[in-house]
Amino acid sequence: MGGNKKKPVGSSDKTAQVGPGGAEIKQASEEKKKAPKPQQKQKLAVMVEEPAGMKALQGMKSITTQALARNIGVKISVANTFIKSLEQKGTIRAVGGYSGHKVYQLVKQ
Repeated sequence: MGGNKKKPVGSSDKTAQVGPGGAEIKQASEEKKKAPKPQQKQKLAVMVEEPAGMKALQGMKSITTQALARNIGVKISVANTFIKSLEQKGTIRAVGGYSGHKVYQLVKQ
């Protein structure tokens, strides 16, 4: 029952490997280890154009953020921003929902 314990990966780096003639062999990973360059995060501003968004809303029976995002092909946060802006303008209104998942309806003008 027992046997040899597996050594952690980090401990294999610490032990020196000796090649023929007693010379130490450097591992390729030690030479390649360099500090990675920090990548810059891209800031993408995606907005829903009002005519395209309204066209998508016209055919929907019940308007939810998730359904609008799926229909337009944008992220839910972008669709939520668009719905909030329409709600402030008075174009749509909340008619139901629960726990942050609101259902909206177009206001007839």
